Amino acid sequence: MGERWKNLNTLRNQIFIGFFFVMVIMIGVTGAFIYNRVSYVLKNNAERHIQQTAVQANGRLDALIGQIDGLTEQVANHQGVQQLLLEELGGRKVTFSQRQSLLQIMFSYQAYMPSVGSLELYDADGTLLFPLREGTLDSRIDRSYIAEANRQKGRLVWIGTDPDDPQSLLAIRQVSLLERWFSRGGYLIARVQRSYFQLNDPMAGSGSGESILLVDEKGELVGNGGFPAADLLGLLNSSGQTVKFRDREYVKVEQYSDRTNWTLLVLTPVSFVTEGLSVLRTIMLVSCVIGTLLFLMMSFLLSTMITRPISRLIRAMRKSRPAALALQPESPAALELRELNHTYNAMITNINELIRVVYEKEVLQSRTELKALQAQINPHFLFNTLEAFNWSLQEKGEEELAGLMVSLSRLFRYTIDQQGRDGWVTIGEETEHIRRYLQIMEMRLGERLTWHIDTPPEYAAVPVPKLLIQPIVENAILHGVESSRGNGVVEVRIGHSVRQGWTRVTVSDNGPGMDRDTCAALYRALQGGPSVAGKGTGMGLANVQQRLKLYYARADGKIQGLHIVSSPGAGTVISFDIPNENGGGGHGTDAKNDIGRG
Repeated sequence: MGERWKNLNTLRNQIFIGFFFVMVIMIGVTGAFIYNRVSYVLKNNAERHIQQTAVQANGRLDALIGQIDGLTEQVANHQGVQQLLLEELGGRKVTFSQRQSLLQIMFSYQAYMPSVGSLELYDADGTLLFPLREGTLDSRIDRSYIAEANRQKGRLVWIGTDPDDPQSLLAIRQVSLLERWFSRGGYLIARVQRSYFQLNDPMAGSGSGESILLVDEKGELVGNGGFPAADLLGLLNSSGQTVKFRDREYVKVEQYSDRTNWTLLVLTPVSFVTEGLSVLRTIMLVSCVIGTLLFLMMSFLLSTMITRPISRLIRAMRKSRPAALALQPESPAALELRELNHTYNAMITNINELIRVVYEKEVLQSRTELKALQAQINPHFLFNTLEAFNWSLQEKGEEELAGLMVSLSRLFRYTIDQQGRDGWVTIGEETEHIRRYLQIMEMRLGERLTWHIDTPPEYAAVPVPKLLIQPIVENAILHGVESSRGNGVVEVRIGHSVRQGWTRVTVSDNGPGMDRDTCAALYRALQGGPSVAGKGTGMGLANVQQRLKLYYARADGKIQGLHIVSSPGAGTVISFDIPNENGGGGHGTDAKNDIGRG
């Protein structure tokens, strides 16, 4: 089964499947985007239409409320009502005949607006004056509405559903006495039928399914209808553009009335708004199927055109396996495949050339190794000769000269021997070599030379290129000690640098020093001028500066090289910093000190 899948995993199949999935993804994403955008546009258009409907309905509602407000205001300001409340407020008890006279006044206004079921008049203490029965205002409505009517000072306050008649709504207003500077004289309650506020028949199944609902702050339907308050409260509290009501989705638009604290809800079914999307969905599905089939055919043809020349090239490469690598003379028609064939021929040519070069290098390397083995005889002979001098001097009792021979032998061995480390040693080994060099120079200069080497143990393992410090010490002796008339002092100190993870090497002498111009000229030479060659080894400060840049330029991209401080009569101090890398680096106080005096 695995071999079968490997055989099917060809470049043509990969291109074919890749193009197919890209096409499916593109069609799916594009279709979903277009569908969502069109649906969004249709919903917005419907919402604007519904918003306009809501504004018109809100205007009709304001007109209806204005009629009730105007009617109750006329009743409150009627001369007979005002006179009756004045007498009651003045302490004169209103007679039954006076209360009966209100019957004609109230009926005349009710005849003008039949939707007003009844009008009730109360004095300032809340005693019922009309209709002709006993009652009080506190038992009729809640005290909070009475307080609100007092705060509104004559404006109409809507109470809501009549406790005695669920099919009616109540509204109250304070009756202000015109002859008593608009002081409170009583209260007027109007009972209005719910059908008065029926803006349309809710959920009646009209052509568009659009419904207009008038809901109070408690979530109760003001007009006719039997919807539970909880359902309508859910509609009021919903903040989305679409709502779900009675297992159906609607587009909702709200209009709030400050005069009544009621909310006008306009609901339109989403299915009515987006009924055109079904046609669009069908068209898009058909287009996607046709486009996918056409794209599959084109993908198959394109993958075949690409892979057929590559298959030919593979067969040509297989033919060159048994014998030498051969070129492919056949050139395809396509530009990219011609370039591939040309690159293959160039690769074969380069491989054949590399085979020849590698063979010649192997022969040359064998010859070089033979010469290197022969060259090892000369240093070996030199070491044996110095060793013979050492034993001869010891037999004659020349211990000092014998020690000199040992130091000289080790000096030569350190300089010549590579030890398979590509020219790298530790600071401990380098300072040991410097110590042997200073011992030899001490034999020559005698009391004129005093030297001191300070190498703390924690820095002994820091790696350093071989013979990096010795030329600076040699420069200090040749230009410091030998140029001084008195005794010379050379000091080599290894310590921590101000840079974290670096070690500082310092070589100082008490020689005649240099003036500012000479020091500047030396710096220019270190930056690329002619090398400042020393006597004896042929290595100068310019050589050390160049080696520092070559070995440590990659440490952090910033290498300062040699730092020289000198002044006439005060000697010279030369220092440089190197990274610890594989060892060393500390602030310890224990040190290994080598001191020699002539």
